[in-house]
Amino acid sequence: MDKVLKEQNKDNWLRLLRSGDQQAFALLIDKYKEMVFLCCRRLGLREDEIEDVASETFMAAYRGLSRYAGQSDLSTWLWGIAYRKAVSYLRKNRKNWHLEDELDEQISDSRSQEPAAEMQAEETEKIVWQAVERLPRLWAMVVILHYREQKCIFDIAKIMGQNENTIKTYLFRARARLKEMLAATFGVDDADR
Repeated sequence: MDKVLKEQNKDNWLRLLRSGDQQAFALLIDKYKEMVFLCCRRLGLREDEIEDVASETFMAAYRGLSRYAGQSDLSTWLWGIAYRKAVSYLRKNRKNWHLEDELDEQISDSRSQEPAAEMQAEETEKIVWQAVERLPRLWAMVVILHYREQKCIFDIAKIMGQNENTIKTYLFRARARLKEMLAATFGVDDADR
């Protein structure tokens, strides 16, 4: 019953969005702005650039709502728009760009870890995400979308405008490269792997 109500509310909200309802669009912005900002940050945009790209993203979404078929989640559709807008902005405005060293804080269960272990886990996570940022741009984005944003291969392919096999290849190569990079960092040799 709950799922049916959610679907009805979702359909009703989409109808309002498509009809141009300003309150529904304000709700869309409020609900997804942090996700759009995160996408832009992950691609290395500065805060002033993020505002511009986010505005462009939401305007493109507003203009494109009539074409949104609902085959993927609204968040996946918006992430794809934000990704394309940010990449386009970077191509126009910067010659060399990379993911910024800005990691989201993860909430850990302090009851299950002692302070020293918790600090070690946080430091390890930071090292791993810094290594991800040294990957080629497309590989890094696939890793972020898959592991941070919990997107499936299908959704990542839609977001990035690639086929699923390409995304699988990027993910495979990124994992292999990360394994090499982190083995050196953590002092693991081939015999230990």
